[in-house]
Amino acid sequence: MKRSSRAFEIALSALSCAVAAVALTVGSYVDFLLMAGYLLAVFALMVPLSKDLILGNLLAFAGAVLLAFFFSGLAIVQVLPFVAFFGLHPAANWAQKKFVKKKPLHFALFVGKAVWFDLSMWLMWSVVLVPIFGIESATWYPFVKQYFFYVLFVGGTLFFAAYDYMMFLCQRSVDLTLRRIGR
Repeated sequence: MKRSSRAFEIALSALSCAVAAVALTVGSYVDFLLMAGYLLAVFALMVPLSKDLILGNLLAFAGAVLLAFFFSGLAIVQVLPFVAFFGLHPAANWAQKKFVKKKPLHFALFVGKAVWFDLSMWLMWSVVLVPIFGIESATWYPFVKQYFFYVLFVGGTLFFAAYDYMMFLCQRSVDLTLRRIGR
């Protein structure tokens, strides 16, 4: 595959950064759109990865986080879960798909990413969900509080297995969609 020009990498990364920053900013202003903003930003960050532009992806991630942080009124609480996990997960999946060829290593990387996801969800629970959304008034909160680590590590890992598989499929669909760009 022919190496893309620097101008193409910058343009594609800038587009990705802009879409991700807008999605994160809108998500931080409108509480019920926060997760949709994360998902749209993740899709936007998959665009440079479809052309194997890892540096462009990482720069788009950094730019999107900084722009969203400043445009949302320095709301680190809303951007923190994206910084901790969701923004870097596409790059980890890309590296796994590109460099890992043996099946046992895929399982070891899955376990590592699952632990990373669970710890990020713990951070999100303690910093975002309880203080901002006020879920301590929900009827299911006492049960989850009592069995928090079981719910987090068992339920979170099962959710992550589905999420990780779906993100691999989404990256494949982004790859197929952007294959028509001839650079």
